[in-house]
Amino acid sequence: MYVVKSPLGDAELKAVSEALQGALVDLVDLALVGKQIHWNIVGPRFRSIHLQLDEVVTSARAHSDTVAERSSALGVPPDGRAATVASDSGIGATPAGWIKDADAVGAMVNALGAVITRMRERVEATGQPDPVSQDLLIGITADLEKHHWMFQAENA
Repeated sequence: MYVVKSPLGDAELKAVSEALQGALVDLVDLALVGKQIHWNIVGPRFRSIHLQLDEVVTSARAHSDTVAERSSALGVPPDGRAATVASDSGIGATPAGWIKDADAVGAMVNALGAVITRMRERVEATGQPDPVSQDLLIGITADLEKHHWMFQAENA
């Protein structure tokens, strides 16, 4: 059932909706991973990394809303349910329990790297069928790459 009519053709809509859905799942999971680490970080750099994690979470949440709304605007209902995120995210397992500050930074470098790799694939996949969605994904990727750089610099 289509409640909202898409301006894209069926083939284009399929490619774009898959890219947007994948981005949504990864961004929701990135926010969850960031909060999990935020609550459990320990060590001498606790405060600065704790605050830095909130910046990533805020970005991921805002971007996930933007991606979901773009999907809706194209007539495709976004799926951010926990089961969907758990089964489809490209982010690996997050450590349970307390996590030392250096390990927390490493976990975020890995999580951001995984999301960025998949986002760049989505940028490529949306270029021809929908430059508007591609532009959205380019901006999100740039923001994630900035966070990635900052976390990498933490353990340099």
